[in-house]
Amino acid sequence: MEEIDLYLRRSKITRQGVEALTFKTQEERGRAWAEQHNYRVRKVWKDNLSAWTDVKRPDFIKALGALKRKEVPALWCYAVDRFDRKGALSVVQLLDAGARIIFDYERLDSAIPRDRERIITDAERAKTASDLLSHRVRDTKQGQRRRGEWLGAAPYGLRKDKRGKLHHTKEWDNVIRVLTEAADGIAPRGIARALTADRTTAPKGGAWGASTVRRIIYNPVYEGWQVVALSRKHTWPIAYRDEVGNRVSVFADGVKPAPPDLVAKARRVHAGHQRGALGPRVGKASHLLTDLLRCAGCGAKMPTSGRSYVCNGHAMGKPCPAPASAMRARIEAYVYAEWLAQVSSADVESGDPLMIAVAERWAALTAPEETEEVHEALAAVKAAEAAVERLANDRAKGLYDGAMGKHFPRLVAEAEELLREAQERADALSGRQLDLTMFDDHNMLEEAWEAADLPMRRDLLRVAIDKITVTQAARRGAPFDGDARCDIEWAKPAED
Repeated sequence: MEEIDLYLRRSKITRQGVEALTFKTQEERGRAWAEQHNYRVRKVWKDNLSAWTDVKRPDFIKALGALKRKEVPALWCYAVDRFDRKGALSVVQLLDAGARIIFDYERLDSAIPRDRERIITDAERAKTASDLLSHRVRDTKQGQRRRGEWLGAAPYGLRKDKRGKLHHTKEWDNVIRVLTEAADGIAPRGIARALTADRTTAPKGGAWGASTVRRIIYNPVYEGWQVVALSRKHTWPIAYRDEVGNRVSVFADGVKPAPPDLVAKARRVHAGHQRGALGPRVGKASHLLTDLLRCAGCGAKMPTSGRSYVCNGHAMGKPCPAPASAMRARIEAYVYAEWLAQVSSADVESGDPLMIAVAERWAALTAPEETEEVHEALAAVKAAEAAVERLANDRAKGLYDGAMGKHFPRLVAEAEELLREAQERADALSGRQLDLTMFDDHNMLEEAWEAADLPMRRDLLRVAIDKITVTQAARRGAPFDGDARCDIEWAKPAED
């Protein structure tokens, strides 16, 4: 008994009351044909995919491969348009190679000479029908996008009305929470963990993931814009542009998108162009050098114990090859003297790196709102530069070779204009004057120190010092030698 393979493809096509929807229906027909013609079914190939020309169907390729290698003498298919929609060429090559294909619905068999012309003709008709359907679908979707109608299921935090416009749902608060926490500097993984811990269900159910958080941060729909994917490989959506290059609103009238400033900051912080507001939370310190000192033996912090700063690792019973300790009064006096000498000798006018760092940190202490403005402006410049570079990279990858290609020059012009505006704002804010006279005068600096309370003294030290590594004393009871035992790491200007 000869063998035959069956190729099944599921698609919602109905003809003359015969429904070709399920694999089961097609397989039953195929096995009936095989039994009637004395064949044994060797293998059943299945694709639950479209037959349009831009879709790869893995089982279809395998079925043809088996036929070409003559592993099986024949291939059965329910109908010509179940087989392929790439036109006559796809079947002519098989027919010329002597392959036998049976199309059950049309009652066509390539082994019968008179059926050859019909198979070729029907293949072309299937391609024409597919092209027409594809064109109609594309035109319909393009019209919907142009009118601001959302295609497909509504994104997380939104619902779609009968006109295709988007409205908030109760999950919208979670969207704002994600954007707010991202703008504050919390990493996507941390945001996801917190949402899961709060028993907040993720968009697809279950626990939240960092990738889901990132998609919310970067999806233009939360800014109110219609979106489109540039290609199947580039699945992250970008804002859709109509024929004249304008973005299209997809929110219903009166529905407000996420605040633009919040979205922009969340993206800058996530991209590393700007620091978030939330840093490490430190309890109220009651001693001058707490959190500045590190033990050279194991790298542990050196909090106070009695009248001394001691290695915390050793104090907690952890191994330390050379646990350091120092009398508070002695090491505090030494560090203050070094700080006073180093800072007051730094030349403001010559752009000494230490004084630049001091100026940056002092500005953050004395004018936090103005300093934050500068940081945001510089971050906006970095984000704008990255956007221009990303457009160039996407163009090089061929992502703008299609319909969106005509908008590429306009996108570049907009990105460059945003960069120019961001640079102008950063230049204007960076030009503000800061009074550093106190740090340039030894006596004024001493007076400021004497007048300062403990929190201010701690701040004054930290505008110039990042870390102090303390080594173990040469012997127990030896006099404190700051130069030998303390390695002070002075502040450096923030990186651009």
